[in-house]
Amino acid sequence: MILRAKATADFTAELNIDRRSPFKGLCAQLIEPSGYPCTEHTAFALCLDRGIWKERRGKGKEGKIQTKDGYLLGLQRVSSRIGNLRAQRGHPVLLQHGLFLAGDAWFLDSTDQSLGFILADHGFDVWVGNVRGTRWSHGHTSLSEKDKDFWDWSWEELALYDLAEMIRYVNLKTNSKIFVVGHSQVCSLLAAYLLLPVLTCGFGPSILYAYLLNLQGTIMSLAAFTQPDIVKMVEAAALLCPISYLEHISARFVLRIVSLHLDQVIVAMGIHQLNFKSDVGTYILDSICDEHLDCNDLLTSITGKNCCFNNSRVDFYLEYEPHPSSSKNLNHLFQMIRKGTFAKYDYGMWKNLKKYGQLKPPKFDLSRIPKSLPLWMGYGGNDALADVTDVQHTLKELQSKPKLLYLENYGHLDFLLSVKGKEDVFDTMIEFFSSWGMSSSI
Repeated sequence: MILRAKATADFTAELNIDRRSPFKGLCAQLIEPSGYPCTEHTAFALCLDRGIWKERRGKGKEGKIQTKDGYLLGLQRVSSRIGNLRAQRGHPVLLQHGLFLAGDAWFLDSTDQSLGFILADHGFDVWVGNVRGTRWSHGHTSLSEKDKDFWDWSWEELALYDLAEMIRYVNLKTNSKIFVVGHSQVCSLLAAYLLLPVLTCGFGPSILYAYLLNLQGTIMSLAAFTQPDIVKMVEAAALLCPISYLEHISARFVLRIVSLHLDQVIVAMGIHQLNFKSDVGTYILDSICDEHLDCNDLLTSITGKNCCFNNSRVDFYLEYEPHPSSSKNLNHLFQMIRKGTFAKYDYGMWKNLKKYGQLKPPKFDLSRIPKSLPLWMGYGGNDALADVTDVQHTLKELQSKPKLLYLENYGHLDFLLSVKGKEDVFDTMIEFFSSWGMSSSI
């Protein structure tokens, strides 16, 4: 670990990370203002105490979550605003976001519509995960975000290192097996609802809303659950729009950028950090919308038709989304679409041979997920990303028979941001969790 001494009385040394955590963390910015107690679980600094380096924790901060490869993650712990539930924590549940999102995604709507708040008010001990590269994570022990190696990862590392470490941390802190919730949502209005000014000849600027897919929340969970040392700490899991196979994806916008090999172009250009709030990011998205693709209804062209999404919240979502990710991560997802496989990253034959000992990347074997792990899955008939055929493919490879919720009129985004999400989706999920060790008080 590289330490940089500061000329202060306590000889404080900060970790060598390029991005400093925001002055206000996720708890202070989004969760506590709604009346919910929230604790940040991370450490930003070390201090010298009687010759020994120790963590110096700020107010409301506990612990440190560091992955095996040196990334410093952020976790938040949320309690109910209701007095009797606040005093007695229930069963722990970890909320895991997906690509270009972070833990704030679970709290973007009102307290009676956002899953994070709803779970807390049902007495659950809510933990909010944030993977490497997002604004609520905290860099690396030795690498700067300007370093190429900082962004040398895909969802495989997020599953086997980040999610695994967060599960271990919550398990250690609570001394309990945990519930895990993952959503494979789209970064459209939620995460990459970017305003792209497009100059039209003589008529001034018009506005296109650009969206980028998020395909990794449940991918991470399913990949992690194939690992015995991880799954033994999980009590049960709920997967919204479960994705492991992407062979039958029908989203026109996504298929367009896959056909353009945009992921490979970005990597070839030496762009390692994918940040769609940057000038380069907006230019890339702008270049996709041409005569071959109608960008006037991008939300539907990515997610499928959403029945119950609240468009009036878009400006608020933009205050938090999207978050950065790596170009390699996008490349890995597009490999899955092109090949129709659920496998590790494909480096090409010779590098695969060196890294994996075989010409093709190893596949994740869903049959390794124990039959004893209770699973709940919700998916929709209008989902252009988690296609029903691909969901059925996933189900066939599992040993167990998950509890299923199928909503014919739901699109991909509805499962996270529907105005009717509580009664349509979340109540059923909570009932499932309650049957595995948690009695709701509401």
